[in-house]
Amino acid sequence: MDTDELDPRPRPLAAPDFEMMSVEALQDYISSLEQEILRARAAIAAKDGARTAAERFFKAR
Repeated sequence: MDTDELDPRPRPLAAPDFEMMSVEALQDYISSLEQEILRARAAIAAKDGARTAAERFFKAR
């Protein structure tokens, strides 16, 4: 069993009211979301790498 399945899923963030945001604020918001996506992708890559290494280790025995 994958231990990630045991962790509770994070609650979605409340979406901001775009009507109240300026164009600059919206661009900043998009930029921060893109940075968070990159961080999440890096975490996925690290976990995939660890899983691959573990699979190789246990297959070698």
